[in-house]
Amino acid sequence: MKKYAIPVVMLMVFETVAVALWLTKDNLFYLFNFSYIGLSISLGVFLFIRKYRHARRIVQLLVGLYMLVYLGLIRSENMQIEGFWYYLFTGAFEAATIHYAVAKIFGPLLFGRGWCGYACWTAMVLDFLPYKVPEQPRKKLGWIRYITFAASLVFVAALFLAHAGNLERIMFWAFLIGNALYYAAGIILAFAFHDNRAFCKYICPITVFLKPMSYFSLLRVKCDREKCVSCGKCRRVCPMNVDVTDNSRKRENGTECILCMECVRNCPKSAL
Repeated sequence: MKKYAIPVVMLMVFETVAVALWLTKDNLFYLFNFSYIGLSISLGVFLFIRKYRHARRIVQLLVGLYMLVYLGLIRSENMQIEGFWYYLFTGAFEAATIHYAVAKIFGPLLFGRGWCGYACWTAMVLDFLPYKVPEQPRKKLGWIRYITFAASLVFVAALFLAHAGNLERIMFWAFLIGNALYYAAGIILAFAFHDNRAFCKYICPITVFLKPMSYFSLLRVKCDREKCVSCGKCRRVCPMNVDVTDNSRKRENGTECILCMECVRNCPKSAL
């Protein structure tokens, strides 16, 4: 039963957050929200341990569609980075600020960039494209993410400085238009670079939060050097170009690991 410890721990973490927010915010929604996400992620990890090939894709669809369709389209919550800035400027610890605190700011200390691998609704669509394994070397274009990060902050700040009216409606339209632009950019980059995750590597502003926190992540793929035969297959199948044979925190693209476990699944010696 020890091999099921990780999904149990993940469920306990999310349930703790769910109960804590339910009691402190006096809102039953948070109990449902984080319980659902925790159950979905734990189910995916359980299925992976059971060697079900599409375990991660199931979690992506369960969590990604929930956040995109239910929270975004039905409840009109902007869960993009603009929504985070909006609630931050209003001083409200609600919706996007809670989401970012749990999934993208403090959560990565535990599970790194697991959000990118299991819950992101942009990657959920991009991972259906044909270039699951990068066919070209990684480009030195990561600086673009800082421009999109700054642009999102400037956009929301400008709305507040201009005292724009009906901000909640503007945020909803920003969610719709922002997602459309993300999907368009992601699909174009995937076909241009033959890499489904090109958007994640070069454009996504969320990684500005995720990268520094992921450096200290407790959950990491590690290599048993005694079993490793240096075949290089793990590096070839990694969608994020991470050198998982290096166990140091300074390994190549170390903060980019999305815990997709493709390296683990494809290792011929079970060294990962």
